[in-house]
Amino acid sequence: MEAVRAVVDTIGDVTIGTNVGVVLTHCQGRPEQTPSGEPDGQCPVGSGKDVGRENRYSCRMTATFAAFPARDDRNAAPAIAILGIPHATPYIPGEASHSARAPGALRAALRGYSTDPAHYDFDLGGLRPTNVADCGDVVGDLSDSEGNRRMIRAAIAGLLAAGSVPVVLGGDDSVPIPVFQAYEGRGSFTVVQIDAHLDFRDEVRGERFGYSSPMRRASEMPWIERIVQVGMRGVGSARPADVDDARARSSTIITAAEFHRTGCRRVLDCVPSGASCLVTLDCDGLDPSIMPAVIAPAPGGLMYPHVLELLHGLAQKARIAGFDLVEFVPERDPTGVAALTAARIVCNAIAAIAASAGA
Repeated sequence: MEAVRAVVDTIGDVTIGTNVGVVLTHCQGRPEQTPSGEPDGQCPVGSGKDVGRENRYSCRMTATFAAFPARDDRNAAPAIAILGIPHATPYIPGEASHSARAPGALRAALRGYSTDPAHYDFDLGGLRPTNVADCGDVVGDLSDSEGNRRMIRAAIAGLLAAGSVPVVLGGDDSVPIPVFQAYEGRGSFTVVQIDAHLDFRDEVRGERFGYSSPMRRASEMPWIERIVQVGMRGVGSARPADVDDARARSSTIITAAEFHRTGCRRVLDCVPSGASCLVTLDCDGLDPSIMPAVIAPAPGGLMYPHVLELLHGLAQKARIAGFDLVEFVPERDPTGVAALTAARIVCNAIAAIAASAGA
C-alpha cells in the first residue's frame, strides 16, 4: 500500500472522522515506508526537508502501531484512536524535542506475533481489542508553540467529537497540556499521572506551558476534578512551594517509596468508582532498569507489572477516557528494549480503555 502524507503551509482541515483543523502524516504501508520518502531509520525532524516550508516538521511513521489499521475515513470512527504527537512547547523555539522520534520508534518496536490479532496476549488474558485505528501524527511548527498547542487541542477534540478515546504517542513532556485542554465541556475528570517528577512549576524561564508545568496547568482547568500523582522520587525542578501548591490544589502525591510499600491499592483508593480518568505516563516514572531511555533517569521507579496492574485496576473501577505516554527518548535506547517496554504499556492501555467501566 502507498504511504500517504498530508502537509499544508497553513493550518488546514484534515479529516479524522470529522474535520479538526490539523495536519497529519499518515502511513498505511510497509515498515520501510516513511511519510517523507526517507529510508527507514531517518527522520527529517526540524530540518524543514520535504515538509512544506522552513521549520515545518513531520516525524516518520514506519508503520501503524502494532499493525492496527490506519484510519480510514470511509469507515465509522474507531472506538480507540492512536495519535502521535512529537512536540508541543519546547523551551527553545525551533529546536526539536528530545522525544521527536518517539512516535515512530514506538510504532517500530512491535513486530511478529506481537502484532497479530489472532494470537493470545497473556498480559491481557485474551485477544487484543479490534475497534482501534492509527490516525497518524500531528504535524506542527517548531517555531510556533502556540500553534502546536492549538493543533493538538483540535486533533484531540476532533477524536472526542467522533466518539473515539485518544491514545497519544508522545512526544515531549509538555504534550499533556493541550491534550487535557481538549476535554473542556466533556464532564469532570481525574488525572492519574505516573512520573518521577511533580511537573508543577508555574513557569521555567518565562514559559508556562513547558515540560515542568503540565500538572500545574491541569490543576487550573475546572474540568479536572482531582489529580493523583504516582512515582515521585529524587530531585527534579519542583521547589518546596510547588509541592505545597500541588497539595493545596487537590493533588494527591504518592511517592515511589510509598507506592512500593502500599502497591496499586493506594492509588486506586484515590480514584472514585465510575470516575472518568485521564492517564498520563512519563517514561521516567518507570525504573531505569527497564526504561533507561529518558532525560532524567531516577532509581526506584515503577516496574512493568506495576503499571499493568494499575491500568487494569483503573479499568475495573473507572472509565479511562484518554491515555498518553511521553518522554521516551529513542536515542538513549540502543537495544530497543525500552521501546518495546513502552509499546507494550501502550498495548495494555488500549486494552484497559476497551475494558474500562462505561467504555
